Amino acid sequence: MNNEQMMKKPPYGMIAILFIGAFVAFLNNTLLNVALPTIMKDLNIENYSTVQWLATGYMLVSGVLIPASAFFVTRFKNRHLFIVAMSVFTIGTVMAGFAPNFGTLLAGRMVQAAGASTMSPLLMNVMLASFPKEKRGAAMGIFGLVMIMAPAIGPTLSGYIVEHHDWRMLFQMIIPFAVLSLLFGVWKLENVMDTREVHLDISSVLLSTIAFGGILYGFSTAGQKGWSDPWVYGTIAAGVIALIIFILKQLRMDEPLLELRIYKYPMFALSSMVSVIVSMSMFSGMILTPAYVQSIRGIEPFEAGLMMLPGALAMGLMSPITGKLFDKFGPRILALIGLTITTAATFGLTKLELDSSYTFIVSMYTIRMFGMSMVMMPVMTNGLNQLPQSMNPHGTAINNTVQQVAGAIGSAIMVTFMNNRAKSKAAELVAEAKANAAQGGTAPTADKMQQMQEQIMQNALLDGVTHSFLIAAIMTVVAIVLALFMKRVPIESAAASMDLKKPTK
Repeated sequence: MNNEQMMKKPPYGMIAILFIGAFVAFLNNTLLNVALPTIMKDLNIENYSTVQWLATGYMLVSGVLIPASAFFVTRFKNRHLFIVAMSVFTIGTVMAGFAPNFGTLLAGRMVQAAGASTMSPLLMNVMLASFPKEKRGAAMGIFGLVMIMAPAIGPTLSGYIVEHHDWRMLFQMIIPFAVLSLLFGVWKLENVMDTREVHLDISSVLLSTIAFGGILYGFSTAGQKGWSDPWVYGTIAAGVIALIIFILKQLRMDEPLLELRIYKYPMFALSSMVSVIVSMSMFSGMILTPAYVQSIRGIEPFEAGLMMLPGALAMGLMSPITGKLFDKFGPRILALIGLTITTAATFGLTKLELDSSYTFIVSMYTIRMFGMSMVMMPVMTNGLNQLPQSMNPHGTAINNTVQQVAGAIGSAIMVTFMNNRAKSKAAELVAEAKANAAQGGTAPTADKMQQMQEQIMQNALLDGVTHSFLIAAIMTVVAIVLALFMKRVPIESAAASMDLKKPTK
């Protein structure tokens, strides 16, 4: 099937197959978040930092392999690439679904991540190759539905399954969908993208592994271990140094692992900056809201997941609509409206109290996610539209890598803000309580002391959560300023004629 045919009739059947594969891969990304305490107890794991590797390890493998996805998409036919990736993912899912011990479960998660890391870049590149630029907004909006909905419903689904079934069911229920997606891929998938011989630079792969792996690991464990832990600042420092070397090396290569010279395209560079801020704000919200709902309000995991479900549904259902609006009106107006709504709702969450109503919590979170649904896909699509077709694999690889790293960094920073603020507030409240007790002249009973301590900790954590939401709101204001400079990329962009190549030394 050539490019002209694709423009006339996009391969909807093939895209549906890729959507199923991507959905189960994305769903698996957040499926274990609520289940970790149950797995820890069932497999007799002594500390939470060990079981946390089921989530951290998955993210690390994905983050390390995503930069190489540009090479895979450029070098291999999309049919073969999907079959291999889905086969690897299915094998990992079977390993995890029938794991007798923690070692097998962790290995299964790593294998899953290796297969899933290619799904998003592959699906996005097929869609970019299959739709003309004037119709990409609607197509990418459907992609956003999958990208947002799957991980968003993960915690709710996980809470229900862990409450009523064995945790292995989390993986076992995915196996039929993964197998069906693989079989349909073998049967129906066609090659719609051009491939060419490219060289894989091993040193670039190693540098990207150290860079993105170190940064992701350091920031993802900072909230748990603290910034003073040598493993935290050591891995971040190693990652930053490797990243600098990696960037300099890519800029001097004729065939880099990641074509960083695409940042010469102003709309792509601007979209990347906005995406970083929105990703940091979005992922931090997914950490802060459960912290408030579960740790302060004492709401059970499944019920907490249900409270966040309307936000996920609003974001997912709006994504296709936003895509069509993007095709009609362009990115700037959508980004400005969406970011304004997001900022207002985030400021609303700074007003949380110990007894805030369920309606207020769900409403603010849902409105916030609704606003974000108007930003992510339009901004990303507009940036990719400025790239020539041959650069799409690099553009999608960079976008996915940037979002992964930004999400980890944003979550870690917000958790740090929350913890530090909570500690200082707790010390302030303890001092105030002691002063009041001294003035009263009578020492409180043991029960009264315990009640006071619990109340102090709740108030301190609440102050930490609201303070972090204030930081997130300020970040979205910065994104609004950047969105003012956004312009719609013309259909017949001059980007295709721009020469990105730079001679090697």
